[in-house]
Amino acid sequence: MKAPVLSSWFGKSAVTAPPDIESAALRSDRFRLEREADWRRLEEIIIRMEKGGLRRIDDDDLLALPTLYRTAASSLSVARETSLDAATLRYLESLVQRAWFQVYGPRKGFFGWFREFLFGGWSRAVREIWLDICIALFVMVTGAVVGWLLVAQDTDWFYRLVPGQFADTRVPGASRDVLLETLGTKTDTDGLSAFAASLFSNNAGVAILAFALGFAFGIPSLLLLVYNTALLGAMVWVFSSQGLSVEFSAWLSVHGTTELFAILLSGAAGLHIGRSMAFPGSASVLEAAATSGRRGAVVMSGVIIMMVIAGLLESFARQLIGSVEGRFLIGGSFLVFWLTYFFLYRPRKTLEGE
Repeated sequence: MKAPVLSSWFGKSAVTAPPDIESAALRSDRFRLEREADWRRLEEIIIRMEKGGLRRIDDDDLLALPTLYRTAASSLSVARETSLDAATLRYLESLVQRAWFQVYGPRKGFFGWFREFLFGGWSRAVREIWLDICIALFVMVTGAVVGWLLVAQDTDWFYRLVPGQFADTRVPGASRDVLLETLGTKTDTDGLSAFAASLFSNNAGVAILAFALGFAFGIPSLLLLVYNTALLGAMVWVFSSQGLSVEFSAWLSVHGTTELFAILLSGAAGLHIGRSMAFPGSASVLEAAATSGRRGAVVMSGVIIMMVIAGLLESFARQLIGSVEGRFLIGGSFLVFWLTYFFLYRPRKTLEGE
């Protein structure tokens, strides 16, 4: 067989390829021709699956799919070892990657996952960290009590606990009328959308931080929960000192039953990771952290949803509804809903469940 000729771009005389390059080209062609039929069949099956899932695949092709995938994977391994041409190598890498996704990858799209997440996955993940939720709840209640007691004994503690942007006129010594005015409503909705966005950003940041700090054995997560609820306890004392406990509770309940619940779950998810790392049991630390991390990620996906709802309630419902009864009704309804969804709603797992 005559050696291939390499022509110059600028019309110079043709050059005969060296024997080793000719031999490598022949080996590559022979390798490709011997296996190309299987590759093409696998590619056709993958294309049909990508377009319409398993419904477009007949039984023979479906049974042949694992074998064809292993053949392509073996061909890719040989191609890498023998340094075959780059085009064949790129083709096989792409083919094997697509085939792997169809053989071993998830069968659900985003909407399928989201439907399962809402109708069972999220609530199940929350129930699985019930012990961490109990610990986080105890810490939050303790923080609120500590904040109350500190300010009750020395009002200077209020300024140490409450940032200036949250205090404004709501400070120790403020009159009843001034405090009551801060609990009022707005007559229009101008600027409430921007307010909702800023509240969501702030609240989501607190929740994500409480979760992210869990890797340090959960201790920073618990400290963050204590600080945030101590701030709340200090603020409750200011209003109760002027006989506005009921009004403030109603004002807070509109968004607080959702927001505080979300912060509780985020802190519990972070604590769950830290506790699993500190006490991994029979598993290794990395395995325990990976398992608890996946469960915590499901919980945190739902926490973001709760924060969006809390932001909307805080900027719209709380600002537009002024009656104590109406505010308690909204806050109480959401509290009942969350408790029912997380602890009473128990759908059966699907075959592809978590």
